[in-house]
Amino acid sequence: MPSPPRLATVPRSVIMQPTTQCLPMDCTYCYLPFRKTRNLMPLSVAEAAAVSVNAWAAARPGFEVVWHGGEPLATGREHLAALMAPFEGVKHSVQTNAALVDTAWCEFLLEHDVHVGVSIDGPEDMNAHRVTLAGRPGFGVALRGIERLRLHCIPFSAIAVVSDPEPADARRFYEFFAELGVTVLGVNVEEEEGVNTGPRRADHTRAVEFWAALTDAWRANPVVRLREVQRVLNFAGAVLGARETAPTPVTAPWDPLPTITYEGDVIMLSPELAGFRDDRFGDFTTGNVLTDGLDVLVAEAEERSPWITEFWRGVDACRAACPTFAFCGGAHAANRYFEHGGRFDGTRTRYCTTAKIALLEGVTRHVRTHAR
Repeated sequence: MPSPPRLATVPRSVIMQPTTQCLPMDCTYCYLPFRKTRNLMPLSVAEAAAVSVNAWAAARPGFEVVWHGGEPLATGREHLAALMAPFEGVKHSVQTNAALVDTAWCEFLLEHDVHVGVSIDGPEDMNAHRVTLAGRPGFGVALRGIERLRLHCIPFSAIAVVSDPEPADARRFYEFFAELGVTVLGVNVEEEEGVNTGPRRADHTRAVEFWAALTDAWRANPVVRLREVQRVLNFAGAVLGARETAPTPVTAPWDPLPTITYEGDVIMLSPELAGFRDDRFGDFTTGNVLTDGLDVLVAEAEERSPWITEFWRGVDACRAACPTFAFCGGAHAANRYFEHGGRFDGTRTRYCTTAKIALLEGVTRHVRTHAR
């Protein structure tokens, strides 16, 4: 008897890539292979995706369509509005570098009720990797766009990439976002994936100290919802409540997290795999929404994408060997692939060591210190 599917047949959200271009930024840690090329999503791709998305959204209030990667505002207001138009009953979100945000864009975001996420890495000196295509610092242009969002009373979350998780910088890092007024802060330790193959400076011990210090800063001034700390608190609540703690047990299938590229190709689980090819698996796509319905592609993802089977072997290996699996759930697909030489069945990655295991240990250290 064949094993049951391990991917959910209905996702919680869909990621749409309206353009590959990331104007005007050229961040040195970016994983996107075509960020300097202006490829625009045709309206036909959005219309095809919307057929399935609208049905899912009707049954699942709060369904999110995320416009992300490269810079969605580089699509232009008129074209982005046309791409959004076929979707019904969804919540639209954009993840932006904020450099293009002006009064007209603020009016657009308000008119279309778009949730805004901003990419910025903390105080100016922590943004060394965020440079423009001209090689100039990108901090000032991002901050100018953020000020326009604030002027128009548009709430926004933030995602920060931390290349060097220095414990001594954690409080200053957190207070920057608290003063900026972000609603939610997500902290990503720099990853080795895609075209970003540079050496990582983070190590486990310093990462634990960073997360502990960041939790200290948050606890002292909890005005920002800190995504990573919330994940640990949710996990602790599940443990104390004697509920299922593993994020990916067999009884609760993984969210497929479909990413739809500008040309309609669909990548499951890891948006970071889009645009890459492998000698064994080809281009990692499950199919194209211009050929097959998105609902069909999600339902048949495991049989259409052989690499997912190899990924499950890696997840099962993590489950058997890693004492932190109940919290982590197994390393992400793209991290496994790019860190393990093109294989998905490896286990621990540098990313899960510094951003998952160290996170759990760091927050736990904070709790122990303050429980004395």
